[in-house]
Amino acid sequence: MTQGQQTGAAACEGCGVRLQTTDIAALGYVPEQALARSPVICQRCFRIKHYNEVSTTALQQDDFLRILGHIGNTRSLVVHIVDLFDFEGSLISGLQRFVGANKVVLAVNKIDLLPKVTNANRIVGWVQRQLKEEGLKVADIVLVSARKHTGFDRLLEAIGRHRAGGDVYVVGATNAGKSTLINRLIRDHSDLEAELTVSAYPGTTLDLVRIPLDDGQAIIDTPGIVYKHRLSELVSRQDIHTIMPDKPIKPMVFQLNEGQTLFFGGLARFDFVKGERQSFTCFVSNALHIHRTKRERADELYANHLGELLQPPGKEEAAELPPFVRHALRVKPGSKVDVLVSGIGWIKVNGETGAELDVYAPKGVKIVLRPSLI
Repeated sequence: MTQGQQTGAAACEGCGVRLQTTDIAALGYVPEQALARSPVICQRCFRIKHYNEVSTTALQQDDFLRILGHIGNTRSLVVHIVDLFDFEGSLISGLQRFVGANKVVLAVNKIDLLPKVTNANRIVGWVQRQLKEEGLKVADIVLVSARKHTGFDRLLEAIGRHRAGGDVYVVGATNAGKSTLINRLIRDHSDLEAELTVSAYPGTTLDLVRIPLDDGQAIIDTPGIVYKHRLSELVSRQDIHTIMPDKPIKPMVFQLNEGQTLFFGGLARFDFVKGERQSFTCFVSNALHIHRTKRERADELYANHLGELLQPPGKEEAAELPPFVRHALRVKPGSKVDVLVSGIGWIKVNGETGAELDVYAPKGVKIVLRPSLI
């Protein structure tokens, strides 16, 4: 370690990255005069916390895999936090091969975004079926809301019951609510005064952050995994709050004839190609404008009004997005299904007569045809 790195604080108490005072452009930089503060956080975390700014720096994918691979060599409990608003997009499908023999508790976050009439038992049953399809075994499923603190006591009870005296590793994709839940643990169950940096942007936590427990073990926060198949990772800072809801969704129902199209801003396009007239329910942020048009006019509308009538993204941001790719979907008669567009929500197909659909999204964005959540 260089003289400039001998700060007296091994790691940033916000994101976990090793602190250094020599290179202002590198991760972990902290001005020497800031070392007297408590807690000591890096300049990046300071600017996120106080100015809502964020750099684009994030760990490489092999670093995430290295950290996950380490978990299998420990005797620990793994708490996997997923975003119910983007379940398939935030689920670590390959988690089973990284955790070894350790148990997994699945914390399904953001249940506060669903309409209040939603049946919790139905949600748990739906999650169990989806996990079976993915080949992921879990010891417990807990529905939570990090924002509203709903289900948190049950999550703590599940952690205490399954960890068997070991450490607790918390894993999840970016924007799944991982750091928010851990901050609650810090406030209620740890002497650690600093809070982890909570941001709506990818890559906030950059290394392992250990939160000591009374029995000598620790809760360990891992970096959020950045999945480029989520639209929430592709949009600009100013657009992310438009597509990520922070209050209960008010579903929008559209009666469509075949040959009609729905645009979700300029980020996704939903074509009802063929089928009997039927309704489609859109579960997306209420700040995201949905524009209906005829399919025959959709290409022209997109070409001429992207970044204006169809936004987000704005004109400058639109130039940075990958081009649209078509996904042809066939809904069988009698099916009860959703079409998930990872990062912005889903469209429920309400008819039971079948339908042919084309869904367009930027190249690489995950599109999933799944059993209906609601």
